[in-house]
Amino acid sequence: MKRTNATLSGEDLRRRLNAVEASVRLYDAEPLALDSGARFGPVDVAYQTYGRLNAAKSNAVVVCHALTGDHYAALPHPVTGKSGWWSSLIGPGRVIDTDRYFVVCSNVLGGCMGTTGPKSADPATGEPYMLGFPVITVADMVRVQVKLLDHLGIAQAFAAIGGSMGGMQVLEWASRYPERVFCALPVATCARYSAQNIAFDEVGRQAIMADPEWCGGRYLLEGRNPHKGLAVARMAAHITYLSETALTRKFGRKLQDREKIGYGFDADFEVESYLRHQGSTFVERFDANSYLYITRAMDYFDMPGEHDGHLSHAFRHTPVHFCVVSFSSDWLFPTRDSQAIVRALNAAAASVSFVEVQSDKGHDAFLLDEPEFHDTVAGFLAGMAERRGLSFATEED
Repeated sequence: MKRTNATLSGEDLRRRLNAVEASVRLYDAEPLALDSGARFGPVDVAYQTYGRLNAAKSNAVVVCHALTGDHYAALPHPVTGKSGWWSSLIGPGRVIDTDRYFVVCSNVLGGCMGTTGPKSADPATGEPYMLGFPVITVADMVRVQVKLLDHLGIAQAFAAIGGSMGGMQVLEWASRYPERVFCALPVATCARYSAQNIAFDEVGRQAIMADPEWCGGRYLLEGRNPHKGLAVARMAAHITYLSETALTRKFGRKLQDREKIGYGFDADFEVESYLRHQGSTFVERFDANSYLYITRAMDYFDMPGEHDGHLSHAFRHTPVHFCVVSFSSDWLFPTRDSQAIVRALNAAAASVSFVEVQSDKGHDAFLLDEPEFHDTVAGFLAGMAERRGLSFATEED
């Protein structure tokens, strides 16, 4: 049996994954044309790759991260020390097998882990962009990813896969660049962001902007940090990632380090302590302004709206092969959102399969140990590799 990521650490893990961490400057000579109409550049992109690119450069798998993710998909995070957010899927002998595939994961445009975002220095002033950073969309994020693949010399990715906001990026890949990806796995996502989700995002943004430490977005220049507001934003969002069943199973009404309620506003209940911990640890690794920009990009995501209300038009004549995955207890991106995508793909005569994974873990199930989900992804990739006639021989072989 092959060793998994969990049995490896440090340089051993990096070597076994054939991991490379890098940064590249793009759009230096020719600015990026954004959906807003602005032209922006240069853009530094932080990314990691795992595995080896085959001789034909046809085995690349683009992994797209969610709202609070980054390019540390398989290697430990440098700030928290925690395992990569998809280390359960990516690695030698795992679902996305780095002995077979060349995995590319980049930090999105607007992020705060090395890719140009609000806290990055504006070359014109030397100061952080802050709210001078342009408003971006999910499509803008994908434009940067496509440019990264150009830089890597990859004409077509074998697959694009991602969950939540990552799934939105996958849909954009398949819609806008159908010739650049062979198959697509949008997971626990939607084609049109709902009013409820916009509302949750707005609560989070208002919590950040109400923090006196936000300083009108100029907190970096003031040497301050709206960590309380950002923590509340994270707490509110994190509730949406879980199901009532999961919360009840894990916490119920259990008290936190006490035998009876305290008749005050300390964390009487374990669930309160858990949310406070989620908030406090999040502020260590995430920038508040990035949170504003990335949630706004999700708010604007509306593929049917871009095609006169017809989602199927976004995939007309697409050659891309799809596997759409939802989770039964996900109320943030419920199964009906995935079914709408499947109906549109069927209307466009696309090649599509659909799986609703039975899970009581809520939206976060795509990040957790869900054997049915893992088997679905592994089986789809294997079938597509056979259909593509994919060779796993590298130039070194």
